[in-house]
Amino acid sequence: MKDRFPGIAEATRLIKAGEASPTDLVRAAAERIAGIDGELNCFIGFDADAALAAAKVAEKEIAAGGARGALHGVPVALKDLFAVSGMPLTCGSRILENFVPGYDSGVAERLRRAGAVIIGKNNMDEFAMGSSNETSYFGAVKNPWDTARVPGGSSGGCAAAVAAEMCCGAVGTDTGGSIRQPAAFCGVVGMKPTYGRVSRFGMVAFASSLDQAGPLARSVEDAAILLGAISGFDEKDSTSRDTPAPDLLAELNGGVRGLKIAAPREYFNIGGMDGEVENCVREALKDMESLGAEIVDVSMPNTGYAVSAYYVIAPCEASSNLARYDGVRYGRRAGDAQSLEEMIVKSRSEGFGEEVKRRIMLGTHALSSGYYDAYYLKAQKVKTLITEEFYAAFEKADLIMTPTAPEAAFKLGEKTGDPIKMYLSDALTIPANIAGVPAISVPCGLTKSGLPIGAQIIGRRFDEQTVIRAARALESTGRFDGLRPAGI
Repeated sequence: MKDRFPGIAEATRLIKAGEASPTDLVRAAAERIAGIDGELNCFIGFDADAALAAAKVAEKEIAAGGARGALHGVPVALKDLFAVSGMPLTCGSRILENFVPGYDSGVAERLRRAGAVIIGKNNMDEFAMGSSNETSYFGAVKNPWDTARVPGGSSGGCAAAVAAEMCCGAVGTDTGGSIRQPAAFCGVVGMKPTYGRVSRFGMVAFASSLDQAGPLARSVEDAAILLGAISGFDEKDSTSRDTPAPDLLAELNGGVRGLKIAAPREYFNIGGMDGEVENCVREALKDMESLGAEIVDVSMPNTGYAVSAYYVIAPCEASSNLARYDGVRYGRRAGDAQSLEEMIVKSRSEGFGEEVKRRIMLGTHALSSGYYDAYYLKAQKVKTLITEEFYAAFEKADLIMTPTAPEAAFKLGEKTGDPIKMYLSDALTIPANIAGVPAISVPCGLTKSGLPIGAQIIGRRFDEQTVIRAARALESTGRFDGLRPAGI
């Protein structure tokens, strides 16, 4: 453990072998956070004493023969939009900087049930709105591979913390690529499961029809363990699917022999595609073929409309969801207002950042009288076309494989002045959210300048097992073995 802070599976092995205890792991995580997070800014909240107390409880339970599974006593972090009783919940926003929930989200409840030690809250783009983790009220997160570059967003704090080995794993959220894109930028594994696979109860909403929680980890096995722990039906979430959670480790090493993998030409020809990224993912496809998969060519022409549809649907839902932050019930309240209307206006004006305001205004306009049919209704029709296109592709193939992002991590400040350019960072990940299908990002190489590149594998609805199998097969080719940020 001195040479490298362990991932989830390795931490479990160390605990079982008596080579490390939960308190050892938490202390090591706390040391790393104290040593390097001042520069990276991955954590908004970290309470070492509370984490150590939870680790001691887990340690006693394990010693008494009550081990609950692979996460028992393992330190994990949560994106700061999950409610955890007694822990501040900010969503990276000034409007919630002093809010402390008195209940656990569905994800936190399942993690506690599995014995995991929740060590803290990761920084994020404000209300999950961003692709670079630069919109947080608590400052930008930096990429551990190059601190002059972004970690991706909005789960950039989770991805950077995992890559920098400050926790064994983390749970983020993905509305349009917010787990997969930062996973690609930071050289870790990140998965968005099928919509409805993981409870959204107690997970602050951005766009309710698109949001889904998922794991970020240093290996496919670790991601499978974490996803297995948080999956399952939750009666408190009306969108939760009453489908038994699969054993994602049962066929982990089943390989890809006999599987058909589609490589849609539109995902490789998208505007802004970096040649190094394209070549790396095409080489990864050749590796999958050498492992016994059959690569098939498909066309998905509606992919090009996904970003446009997303940036109507998501802001519309955000406009509705964020109406609750008005200074009346909870969150920041302006103190010098002379009327209720003035108090609401001032509270929201002071509490929300520029990107959040931009998306609220976009959504409110699109939902307004005279524009609903022209924008929102039309975007929903495009959503249906994209979903049907995925169904058609899966009649020809078992999986789809693409680049995760059209480029590697860009520099801090490079796109903040051009929202459209920033929005296109998620052009390859958004379609899976629109269709509600599972997708994973696996690191598959480095650029010449030493930045990680991610390959995305997309599967049929509720077929996370096959996606995990294929991701593990790609990982086993060794294209990313032993690679880690300098100085970590």
